[in-house]
Amino acid sequence: MRRGRFSGSAMSFFVTHSTSGVRKIGIHEYQAVTDDPRFVYRFWARRPRYMVVVLQALDESLDPKIYADRGNGFSEAGAISPRHAGTCVYSITVSAPYRVARIRIDPRASEGRFRYWAKVAWNEADLAMLLRQAKEDAAGAASVFDIVIDGTQEKRKRRNRDMNIAEHFASAVRLAERTAPPIDPSLMRDAPFISFVVPAYNTPGGYLDELLASFRSQPAGSAELVLCDDGSTSQQTLAWLAKHKNARDVRIIRNESNAGIAVATNSGLAVARGTWVGFLDHDDALTPGAVQLIAHTARQHPDCQFIYTDEVVTDAKLKPTLYFLKPAYDEVLLSGVNYINHLACYRRDRLLALGGLRTGYDGSQDYDLLLRYLRDLKPDEIKHLPYPAYRWRRSAGAFSAQFMEQATKNARKALAERYRCGETEPPVGEALTKTLHRIRFDQLATAETMPSKAASQPPWPRVSIIIPNRDSFPLISRVLDDLRNRTSYPDFEIIVVDNGTTDPRVLELYAKSKEGRIPFQCEIAPAPFNFSRQVNRGIALAQGELILLLNNDIEVIEDDWLREMVSCFRYPDTGIVGARLLYPSRRLQHAGVIVGLGGLAGHWFNGQRESYPGPMARLHVRQSLTAVTGACMLISRACLAKVGGFDEDAFAVAYNDVDFCLRAGANGFRVILTPFTTLIHHESASRGSDETPANRARFQRDKESLRRRHNTETFEDRAYSPWYARDRSEAQPILLARLPDAR
Repeated sequence: MRRGRFSGSAMSFFVTHSTSGVRKIGIHEYQAVTDDPRFVYRFWARRPRYMVVVLQALDESLDPKIYADRGNGFSEAGAISPRHAGTCVYSITVSAPYRVARIRIDPRASEGRFRYWAKVAWNEADLAMLLRQAKEDAAGAASVFDIVIDGTQEKRKRRNRDMNIAEHFASAVRLAERTAPPIDPSLMRDAPFISFVVPAYNTPGGYLDELLASFRSQPAGSAELVLCDDGSTSQQTLAWLAKHKNARDVRIIRNESNAGIAVATNSGLAVARGTWVGFLDHDDALTPGAVQLIAHTARQHPDCQFIYTDEVVTDAKLKPTLYFLKPAYDEVLLSGVNYINHLACYRRDRLLALGGLRTGYDGSQDYDLLLRYLRDLKPDEIKHLPYPAYRWRRSAGAFSAQFMEQATKNARKALAERYRCGETEPPVGEALTKTLHRIRFDQLATAETMPSKAASQPPWPRVSIIIPNRDSFPLISRVLDDLRNRTSYPDFEIIVVDNGTTDPRVLELYAKSKEGRIPFQCEIAPAPFNFSRQVNRGIALAQGELILLLNNDIEVIEDDWLREMVSCFRYPDTGIVGARLLYPSRRLQHAGVIVGLGGLAGHWFNGQRESYPGPMARLHVRQSLTAVTGACMLISRACLAKVGGFDEDAFAVAYNDVDFCLRAGANGFRVILTPFTTLIHHESASRGSDETPANRARFQRDKESLRRRHNTETFEDRAYSPWYARDRSEAQPILLARLPDAR
């Protein structure tokens, strides 16, 4: 810690200035020596109104955060994440009556170099002088951002962001209790609307009491509870069953021996009377409003065959500890993790036709059922109800927890059956989380891997790799070398679309590349940088069945990266596949794009650690998303033929990839993100920042084009929960004025 005198132009004062995780290496230059560098300023009683901070990246893009301590410490949930690119000036206003005790500034979330200074001002005149000084210091190339830490609105935002899961869950339940529509009587004319089937074995009486109470909190007569005892031997459980055997709203099925969850559940399914069936675990509970909202969804969508809800994980006393706020239905995500889990609601007649649950899948019998039940359904026959209708008391005593190895093995057996190609089942291995799953389509060495290919053709289609470039010798030489020497894919061509290289080293590199074993062509046409135009030029030259857009600032780290991307086209209706990209610091740069973030579109979890799993470990398995970055985007010919090329006029540089993905989705094509292709992305290393003065007006035009064409201010991304905030890259629950509709 050091104490310093920081001054504005006219007045000065003393503050306590402490640093952590940084080392000074020059005048205003620092080296972050940890992944959590920070500058902290503690104010005395008499304090200034403004701070001016200059922050400049010296090696890669920064992701700063600013925190305010009003006496309760620094809160991660309340952090401000300002936009940053190149050199930025932050004008921070700290106004009464909400006094700030400390300000903390974290320049980046990784080790690396940056330039930084901070000064304070007491009044507007001092502030104006400091801002002029900052701009002169940055040679006029700085973007200025105003940040106000002030007032009731900011305090309300912070309180909302700091709300814990239990508080948020309680608020959501109150909202449901006030607004959930009554059940349509026609849904219960001949029988209860839904049967909740519960297999039980030696269940503590207290758990059964809480389950029954949660069932009785639903509207009377709307549902039935079918409790299937699987040969319990516990005297406590037997006493509870005897006490409730004549209960009006509980049906108890006694099985003489312990035959397992599948057999017990099927015995309940056989006597269930509801049009719909939901499966509950014996130690869990329903949330108030669950039946009304499920019934409302069924009435609004009469052709629906399957409904699933959000859920909340609880401790032993049913206190919420973790949310599972889910995306709309995604077959690709389901093939890596059973994200649907609870509460799943099935049509009883379809369940019976499938034969119910199968034995031999212990620990994953519900996953096996989902894969079989959902296989032939149309997308509009599956609805996600974004309401935490299920309380999951996660227990170390559950079968899948006690016998995780067996449960994982059975899950992979079910996946191999589901994704059988002809007579061949694909291998299923571990994902980035070892207990989750990766279907190894890339290991199927037959033409069946790519259903569109004739049996006489080779299993791997040709890929045309299009690389926009201009000069940038260190970048283009590295990416070409990586394609030649660190890429195991058997059939690809390289097309460089150059908008005016004059560097003789690059021109010589192009000439030598034409002589190599990999087909190579380069077209040079001097022009201002226009990513969309260069992509379209490359597509016109391409001969491959698949088109890969690849930035010149990409670095390959695993040789099977392209095989994985191509193999993802095994999923039906796939038109685009994207990759996981890391900063050179190994922090996440791209794990998918969420449309609507910040009113436009943004990379979620940008800057998180490489191993970060995301909600429900979604970042560790393949999944469908609305958009992926064009820095590494593989596109099918069928998608290009139907969607058309990139828009050269409306999206010359920014958001062209988002626009293309949105148009692809509107035409029925799936967009997949695979974390099993991971590359290093030296972001914008060649073309520079969108926030430099020369590019700012163009960047604003691109943003307005995206808002206007796709209504991103109100866009509801199906890959994102409507309960999540849209002003940050992290998935942070917020309160809503009304319950979200099923989707």
